[in-house]
Amino acid sequence: MATQDINTMTGVSDISLGKYYTPLQDFWFRLRQNHLALVGLGIITVLVILAIFAQFIAPYDHVKMNPRVAYKPPSAQYLLGTDEYGRDLLSRVIYGSRVSLSVGIISVSISLLLGSFLGLLAGYFMGIVDIVLTRIMDIIISFPAILLALVFIALIGSGIDRVMVAIGLVYTPLFARLTRGSVLAERGKLYVEAAVMSGAKSFRIIFKHILPNTMAPIIVQASLAMSYAILAEAALSFLGLGTQPPTPSWGIMLSKGRDLINHSPWLSIWPGLAIMLVVFGFNVLGDGLRDSLDPRLKK
Repeated sequence: MATQDINTMTGVSDISLGKYYTPLQDFWFRLRQNHLALVGLGIITVLVILAIFAQFIAPYDHVKMNPRVAYKPPSAQYLLGTDEYGRDLLSRVIYGSRVSLSVGIISVSISLLLGSFLGLLAGYFMGIVDIVLTRIMDIIISFPAILLALVFIALIGSGIDRVMVAIGLVYTPLFARLTRGSVLAERGKLYVEAAVMSGAKSFRIIFKHILPNTMAPIIVQASLAMSYAILAEAALSFLGLGTQPPTPSWGIMLSKGRDLINHSPWLSIWPGLAIMLVVFGFNVLGDGLRDSLDPRLKK
């Protein structure tokens, strides 16, 4: 009976008790044991809610100027204070979440789709395909991410849409190398050999059989890459190459507040705190996903 209780608590199916745990239930059970991951999930949930319902949550118009209340410190009327144009900082931080979430989702989607595709090709076909693609990825990853993003922006131009593309290209090697390694681990297994012997086409084997078995590490990497993308966008906006005024961006708000850090420190504190919390949230959630999805960690 004690063994049955232990199995039930660890999310393992127990036929004798008539209880079955689906992979999703087992995953959620394991994720709940990681309290930091739940904190990260809560932070990301708040971010998504703010981004979707910003127009209903923000107390003021985020672009309307009111010079009469410029540089107001945090108060009951303006909870986070106002900027040099009298705009409410709380409203601008809330609307800035839209930019960060959009950049994260779109740029990571570009990296994930392109990098996973290249990694699948390199890992399955090997030979000259693997050598060429791997060397290209090695060259890209050898440069600092921000420097490479600046090069891409210099080639394709600035603006938030181009920033998304640039960030997506910069982080493509992360997914390509990860996927390649996973494919190499799966390529020699019996189910792949059985598919080859049955006459299945290469791309059918890759996308129907191998890809589903490599998704766990890709999902974890996607969560971690969201934090990288948000930091990269903030850095580029800080340099004036990302989101353009009057659209609020946490990076722009930091850039505007750096010269007034002694006079009005709240101009930099709140966007900086928002970036820190969101990046922390994605990182700890990624760690929790890794622990929950890695079969080697399952008892």
